[in-house]
Amino acid sequence: MSVDLDPVTLSKKQVGEAAAAMVQSGSIVGLGTGSTAAFMIQALGARLRSGELQDIRGITTSFQGEVLARECGIPLTSLDVVDAIDIAIDGADEVDPNLNLIKGGGAAHFQEKLVEAFARQFVVIVDSGKLVEKLNLNFLLPVEVVPKALNPVAIAIEKLGGQPTLRMGVKKAGPVVTDQGNLILDVKFSDGIDNPAELEQTLNNIPGVLENGLFVGMTDLVLVGEVVDGKPNVREIRK
Repeated sequence: MSVDLDPVTLSKKQVGEAAAAMVQSGSIVGLGTGSTAAFMIQALGARLRSGELQDIRGITTSFQGEVLARECGIPLTSLDVVDAIDIAIDGADEVDPNLNLIKGGGAAHFQEKLVEAFARQFVVIVDSGKLVEKLNLNFLLPVEVVPKALNPVAIAIEKLGGQPTLRMGVKKAGPVVTDQGNLILDVKFSDGIDNPAELEQTLNNIPGVLENGLFVGMTDLVLVGEVVDGKPNVREIRK
């Protein structure tokens, strides 16, 4: 129960619930990945069970999200059978003042970008610690790479001034493997990312790169869960 949660976790729960409250009956909903998005998915399931929300279909951005959505009783569909996505809701690892994002801490940024690029409205849900003045100073930039292209892609990234590191599994021998069967290079630029739009395109033009974790010009609204005077609060940031 929420009374057992610490203030930071409770703020994540409240921001997830606030985003879930934006979903209207009859909607196609993009369901994000991560701890804050999990609270949103659980809240959507509760609204369906209570009858407050009806006739929605979810499109998940990861296998993790698919499992949770099914557990919460949310009917699922896929991109190839819908005309549009009404609203997509997802977390982020970093949000800059222009509402550009770094995503991919959960290695799901390819599917996340697919879903969120086709949404009429993209809502980002984060805790206040994810707000930054400049991307990549604190969080590494994930780049999804076809396995056979790992070495040449790493060399190309180094020529751009980045320091790539192969993401290794936790409690698993070997590297992290994405839902697409690819590998992740986590990249650090020593002075952060000055031009996210340019770098996003440059990285994606390297042969062997499937997608990178820069989400530029996609965000419509950011809901920030924060602790104010010891109490959880939800704040809106719009374009």
